[in-house]
Amino acid sequence: MPKAVRLAPGAAAAPARGLELTTETAAQFALMRRCQADEPGAFEELVHQFSPRVNSAIRGILRNSNDAEDVAQQVFAKVYFSRRRFDFRSAVATWIYKIAVNECYDHLRKQRVRRAVLLADLSEQEAARIANLDPAAAPVPAFGASAPIGVARQVETREIAAKLLAALPPEDRILLVMKEVEGHSIQELAEILGLNENTVKVKLFRARQKLLARIKRKLI
Repeated sequence: MPKAVRLAPGAAAAPARGLELTTETAAQFALMRRCQADEPGAFEELVHQFSPRVNSAIRGILRNSNDAEDVAQQVFAKVYFSRRRFDFRSAVATWIYKIAVNECYDHLRKQRVRRAVLLADLSEQEAARIANLDPAAAPVPAFGASAPIGVARQVETREIAAKLLAALPPEDRILLVMKEVEGHSIQELAEILGLNENTVKVKLFRARQKLLARIKRKLI
């Protein structure tokens, strides 16, 4: 468990109530202060530190690697231009994830609008074909023909799970990816999503129930 530390006087605003100032959080604060001061190389360091997990979360939510790459670039562009507004009342990671989630919501909303416009311009037969496609579920890279049966089954399971997850509403998908895949705590999810912890627990329970219901229908 990271060791709690004291924040140097005048270094930044006091963290929000309930935020434990660990050595990791203090290091993130120090890096953000360097970014705010436009220290050479500081923002590149921040991107290097946070991009792997942020990119992973975005890919899990959008289920499309090309879209995920574009959204990730938008996220860090927004982080850069908003860096001076960071007030040190949450962990830097939480603040960045909140931006990422909002960008994912925005992207999915625009995607639904584009899809509706596209379908409106097609014939009924063409629209039906596109509606039955599932481009959101990114395929898992295929293994060679000599792959063990157990590995092949794991690949098949991941493909099914990806499709089932992609079929959930965006809010449910975001909750499940951030909790079950990225490992965020209920408290972190509450901060990222701007909800209280009890609401997060209820929404997470319902999202899991929806996913389980889809899995059961798939197995029947």
